[in-house]
Amino acid sequence: MVEAIELITVKPTVGGWQVACEPRAHRQSFQSGATAEAAARQLGAAIARGGQAAEIRIFLRDGSLAGRFACAPAS
Repeated sequence: MVEAIELITVKPTVGGWQVACEPRAHRQSFQSGATAEAAARQLGAAIARGGQAAEIRIFLRDGSLAGRFACAPAS
């Protein structure tokens, strides 16, 4: 049985950056993209420690995908 992967996104907003995680309805805002990315990585690691897989997608201001990171669950 394959479990769903939780998707964490880092996207630009007016005046900053937003980290969102579906389906958790988790949202955080940051002034710095680097800070937002660090928070997304921490969230992904926490989800993985809990036994669930997560994927982080980071988007640039122009909407293009800058990077993807997988967070594998601890076994």
